[in-house]
Amino acid sequence: QVQLVETGGGLVQAGGSLRLSCAVSGRTFTSNTMGWFRQTPGKEREFVAAISRTGGSTRYSDSVKGRFTISRDNAKNTVYLQMNSLKPEDTAVYYCATGKFGPVLPGPRTYEYDYWGQGTQVTVSS
Repeated sequence: QVQLVETGGGLVQAGGSLRLSCAVSGRTFTSNTMGWFRQTPGKEREFVAAISRTGGSTRYSDSVKGRFTISRDNAKNTVYLQMNSLKPEDTAVYYCATGKFGPVLPGPRTYEYDYWGQGTQVTVSS
């Protein structure tokens, strides 16, 4: 059974930083591309970032480019999201997900991902 567990969320002031972690079990981690999404109440889940199986390729939404960094440690079966220069509009529940289509770096569509974590809340105060 594939499980994804996100940790690292919390409350931070605007301009601050947080690092989210997503631990994956039940699947060979290196066989999966990975992604991060976020969601606020009443809105659709929004793409944040994606990373290739080796970590050599990444993709970001325009809203976080230059502030957030996705990375992975294949020895620890974990993907990270380093979030810097946080803004109140970054407040959301953040989810990690496994890419569905082999080695292809996934994009912003939720159908490109199959397994999802339960989410971790990030709140940025102004």
